[in-house]
Amino acid sequence: MPGQNSTKSSPSLSVSGSKQAVATMTAGGALLARLKTLGVDYIFANSGTDFPPIIEGLAEARAKHVDLPQALIMPHEHAAMGMAHGYYFATGKAQAVMAHTNVGLANCAIGAINAATDHVPVLLFSGRTPVVERDRLGARTVPIGWGQEMRDQAALVREASKWDYELRFPEQVAEMADRAYAIATSAPRGPVYMSLPREVLCEPCPVSELDPAPTMAAAQVGIHAGAIAEAARLIATAEKPLIIAQRGTGSTEAFAAFSQLVDDWGIPVSQYWAVQLALPTRHPMNLGADLEPYLSEADVIVVLDCLAPWSPDVHKLKDGAKVIQIGQNPLHSRFPIRNFRSDLTIMADTADAVLALGEALAPHAAATAEKRASRRASVAAHTIRLLAKVDAAAEAGARDPMTKAYVARCLSDAIEGKAATVLSELGCPMAQLDLKDHGTWFQEPHSGGLGWSFPCALGVQLADRDRLVVATLGDGSYMFANPTACHQIAESLGLPVLLLVLNNSEWGAVRQSVTGIYPQGYAARSNDMPLVDLSPSPDFTKVAEASRAWTAKVSDPVELPAVLARAIAHIEENRTQALVEITIGG
Repeated sequence: MPGQNSTKSSPSLSVSGSKQAVATMTAGGALLARLKTLGVDYIFANSGTDFPPIIEGLAEARAKHVDLPQALIMPHEHAAMGMAHGYYFATGKAQAVMAHTNVGLANCAIGAINAATDHVPVLLFSGRTPVVERDRLGARTVPIGWGQEMRDQAALVREASKWDYELRFPEQVAEMADRAYAIATSAPRGPVYMSLPREVLCEPCPVSELDPAPTMAAAQVGIHAGAIAEAARLIATAEKPLIIAQRGTGSTEAFAAFSQLVDDWGIPVSQYWAVQLALPTRHPMNLGADLEPYLSEADVIVVLDCLAPWSPDVHKLKDGAKVIQIGQNPLHSRFPIRNFRSDLTIMADTADAVLALGEALAPHAAATAEKRASRRASVAAHTIRLLAKVDAAAEAGARDPMTKAYVARCLSDAIEGKAATVLSELGCPMAQLDLKDHGTWFQEPHSGGLGWSFPCALGVQLADRDRLVVATLGDGSYMFANPTACHQIAESLGLPVLLLVLNNSEWGAVRQSVTGIYPQGYAARSNDMPLVDLSPSPDFTKVAEASRAWTAKVSDPVELPAVLARAIAHIEENRTQALVEITIGG
């Protein structure tokens, strides 16, 4: 893999301890050097015929000791996008993805949609088929140079991109890379896209344009003191406040503060369709995914970074209830229709808002002590009853075929006491997992681009080699992940992820959607619901074994705990990937 040392260096190049001025370098290499200056650690790349100047730039920079991000070979662009997604989750640092012209960009589109929905910044690049047919270095040389031409290549990802541009001149490299990075990492964060014509990348770029200091800084959202004070007043005077959280709390510090805040104030928290953990799953104020009876009775509702905090077709708010929406894009302006009430709208990074809200509530504590204590006791008693149902569901699932709830409880026991992160894509539910810390849970984005969890887990593992990273996913999601490519990456990069494939041989989410809308319909009453069956199921262990993974298949619930223990022991001792295929019910 083309990779350099981790110490930053200026394009004033050092060879054998002496300074050597370099007037120009290939624009392809100059772009990569600029990305390193901006803080990009990795370029997840799937190369093509538009990549000669990129590859030449990598080799040129290596020969001249220029520090670049590490370029990782991705057998499929979907995996590249998923890994950039996961790396950001683990580090908070935006990474780069490079793909091959329009066809590679098309394979990036699902990942771009997922990243946009999750507010994950990604610097997405793809080549552009050469503009000229002759008489210029980089001109078209093979038939695909014509076949891959598009009138508007950026349209493939424009709806998911905050900004897009086509690089026109080599001297633009530094300033356009700076602009791309600044826009991607400005709240609300998200992907940006730049197309790279081959002729431009082949041209020399002036080194003078590659000054280490970025020319543009990301925009930061701050705390509006008046709005936070009003939110604190509404919460403090409320009789039945409720917090709904979907995307966690933003940081380890805010996670701890939020746990203390809701306990002190006796505020129930619903993690309805949560994609990140905001509160320990067995916290006395945690309602899990449940909204009722609290939503319909609440007089103040805090929507903490939620795309869809409830279902308006199902849930009704109390007359006069006040709704406070908080987040880096609290009204979610990218989505044309999202008409959830917002009486007080606070644009802020979630972690900052949580910490500020805690400070703003403190002066109200003395006057509300009795009310808070009574409410805390009531919510805690309700949570105990909920947890009893959660535990009962896990125990009842120890049958043939097993349930997801039982698998989740077994996994929870297996990772107890370990530094672990669980990613679930129609896999293990959060409720039966005993999760205590920030960054221990991620669920598929609400955009629903399947095949997300496996490559995302690889990105998390790349960021923290010592962490136990577990991806739990359904059989359909596993097939969508291009598993042959992902297993190859795991072996090539030495990423010891644990995969649990929960196999029910069908599109379970589709079945649930059908029965939800037509509970007594023909499809629900049919023994053979159309368009959901995925049998005969492939032997997924064979796919993983092709890349030398440790594998096992389990259908007996009694055997599952021991198999999970062996899989984890293998990862800890051998540091290679493992896959367990688990037969579950529909």
